[in-house]
Amino acid sequence: MTAAPVAGDDVLAALGTVVDPELDEPITDLGFVRSVVLDDDGVTVHLRLPTAFCSPNFAYLMASDAQDALRTIEGIGEVRILLDDHHDSGKINAGLAADAGYRGTFGSEAEENLDELRRTFRRKAHLAALERCLESLLQHSSLTVDDIPSLTLSDLPPGRHKSALMRRRFDIGLSLCPAGRVFVDDDGHPIPREAVPMRLRFAKSVRISMEGNSHFCRGLLATRYADDDGPSATPRVVDTRTSSFASVRRVS
Repeated sequence: MTAAPVAGDDVLAALGTVVDPELDEPITDLGFVRSVVLDDDGVTVHLRLPTAFCSPNFAYLMASDAQDALRTIEGIGEVRILLDDHHDSGKINAGLAADAGYRGTFGSEAEENLDELRRTFRRKAHLAALERCLESLLQHSSLTVDDIPSLTLSDLPPGRHKSALMRRRFDIGLSLCPAGRVFVDDDGHPIPREAVPMRLRFAKSVRISMEGNSHFCRGLLATRYADDDGPSATPRVVDTRTSSFASVRRVS
């Protein structure tokens, strides 16, 4: 049986698993995916960022993650990721095409360890998800801050906040056992009772900072590409394969 051809929706679903490491939001939701072109050889994806001077580390990480995500699609063919309008576009695009890796792409400029950078932002994402979950619980129950140290994962009501927290715990290697404590540090150690209020305030500051940066980046992107696709435009998907009817469409 011949496998069904890869669809544009398959590509966008895979790209939706890639997140901006600092904002912890999918690049598809942020408007960072500019276009998707399917051809007889594979797929070409153009990415864009709010400014030409966004951190090269973040830019490379997102582009590399997008490449990895698309390569998991069976029958996708050649995957080509191109970062547009960035001061390091040439270097990043060449490195991705050659599968050179982070250090192979940036050479002596690659001072930071990309894996450690990724871990740092995954920990921030966990802390922000933890604060959202606890804040919602405190607002919609009779629990108080004094109850937080004894909370277990089984005490959290199901919903999007708990789901997000569980994903972030998994990302940094924390236990998902229902009996596990909710308010823990990056290594899974419970926060001492006397440190809970301060740690909770710090978590809130991290969450607010991430949300503020997200709003700022959306505004910059909208301004930068005001004459192009617009701030809320979905990616342009083009199918030029000879085995199917060529099409151009917007995916909602």
